[in-house]
Amino acid sequence: MRVLVYSDDALTRERVMQAMGTRLHPDLPDLEYAEVATAPMVVHHMDEGAIDLAILDGEATPSGGLGLAKQLKDELEHCPPILVLTGRADDAWLAHWSRAEAAVPQPIDPIDLAAAALPLLRKAAVRS
Repeated sequence: MRVLVYSDDALTRERVMQAMGTRLHPDLPDLEYAEVATAPMVVHHMDEGAIDLAILDGEATPSGGLGLAKQLKDELEHCPPILVLTGRADDAWLAHWSRAEAAVPQPIDPIDLAAAALPLLRKAAVRS
């Protein structure tokens, strides 16, 4: 399964990929990552349509993942599930506004990230 990881911070992208690993659950295929540092590249990858889950950093600059999630949900006819990383747990309402299917606060907790990503990847696997 292909997971897009967007953040302007290479360390954040690395932490997400390390937390998720290459095999999130035995009943899912291996994970492959598209590591992206700019919003135009997120749009490019999403337009290509080969993404099963997008994980977007809400704190990224200059284009935050929350606004980007809203844009993708508004503009793509078949948008894959989006998980946003928020600056704090109290920002979950922003994730709801962005139409993201899930939100995980930073700093990233691998258990919380996996718990949020797993149902989204299972749903994507069923669609494939």
